[in-house]
Amino acid sequence: MATLLSRSPRRLLRFLKPQTLLSPILTSSSPPHDLPERIPPLGLGESGWSAPPQWQWHRHRALWTYSNPQNSGACEAGLAAAPGASSLSLRMRRSRAASTDVAQVSADKGVGANGAHQAAAKEGDPETSLCSKAIKIMTYNVCFGKDYELHSRILALGNIIQHHSPDLICLHEVTPEIHGFLEKSDWWPEYKCLMSRGMDYTEAGMVCSNTRKPLSKRQKQRSYFCMQMSKLPVDSFDGVPFSDSVMGRELCMANINIGGVTLVLGTSHLESPSRPRLRSNERVAQAKESLILLGGRGSCNLIFCGDMNWDDKTDGPFPLPDGWVDAWAELKPGEDGWTYDTEANAMLSAVVHKRQLRLDRFVCKLPDFEVQGIEMVGKEPIPGVLYVKVDVARWKSKEKICRQRRERMLPVLPSDHFGLVLTVTPQPGSCAPSE
Repeated sequence: MATLLSRSPRRLLRFLKPQTLLSPILTSSSPPHDLPERIPPLGLGESGWSAPPQWQWHRHRALWTYSNPQNSGACEAGLAAAPGASSLSLRMRRSRAASTDVAQVSADKGVGANGAHQAAAKEGDPETSLCSKAIKIMTYNVCFGKDYELHSRILALGNIIQHHSPDLICLHEVTPEIHGFLEKSDWWPEYKCLMSRGMDYTEAGMVCSNTRKPLSKRQKQRSYFCMQMSKLPVDSFDGVPFSDSVMGRELCMANINIGGVTLVLGTSHLESPSRPRLRSNERVAQAKESLILLGGRGSCNLIFCGDMNWDDKTDGPFPLPDGWVDAWAELKPGEDGWTYDTEANAMLSAVVHKRQLRLDRFVCKLPDFEVQGIEMVGKEPIPGVLYVKVDVARWKSKEKICRQRRERMLPVLPSDHFGLVLTVTPQPGSCAPSE
């Protein structure tokens, strides 16, 4: 006992067996060492990037184009090495009339999640009819940082997804490593994965999508992207980079078919505040641009969600046009709705600058749907999982710099953000099951 008590928190953490720190419910069927450290990008070899036969270089467009019109097996083999082997096929394009690149994805008909829903609709099963069921949409910033027990957090995130079983998911700060953890989950095959063009950031010699300047080694290691997932039929998916972003941020948009009615789901991770400027002007412009782009998708049913990095004190009210509502403010008036809360999130209790902000939001324009409920998820610590927080204090005494090191063991939550789950239902008579 004396030996244990004399150990520092870090040494004590290493001395104890892993079973004492990990909850049984978080134990996966595959041990952590079986999981890949990084999922290699499409066509990326050790010596550099080589394009598969289906990719063609267009000099006048300065981009690669991927096309698989016949859905050939060769194209499937080319996608097998990519993180989104089950994802929609990607086609990059640049419109002559537009100033930004557009990543467009066409859905395969009648396969995977889409085929299952189409078959259910044709059978007319009332329990699975898209026109009679509540639709759940989740938005979650998963926190790419490895300092907070990344593997345990992603397992906990998977448990949350499995518990709530959302029909549509929007994740932010996803890295290739996080993607690799998620695709090992039992629930993964239920979804169609829609990848952000940010996956290109993993390639050697990568460049920022807007500035075209090479990223530093540190930026490459920290690069992350948005990802959407759907159990419902997907008609199309686009990723449009913001023209004013210096962080490579973009708007991802998916056209979802719900009983013949199109729901456009958009998500983004708007510009992060950084000093000396907090980039409020960029966030406001990106929010306005997002709502305009969503309105041009050919549907009147629109949802925009994600990590908006929004601070009402510096950014002002969220710029909602006529007909749009803030789901949290509409359904839970008077409640704070802080999704980043250094007081409530014990994992952030050591953060020097205390913050309580409603960074993550759902804003909606849904004439054919009713917004029924919204809840915050991921608010509880993961049982038995801790991380070591190291604090170093420095001060000057008699011409000498003094340092004091302190280690603390703190709880771990699924993310530094809390997630949101929105529930909507079709209005009566707005759609009908396929015959």
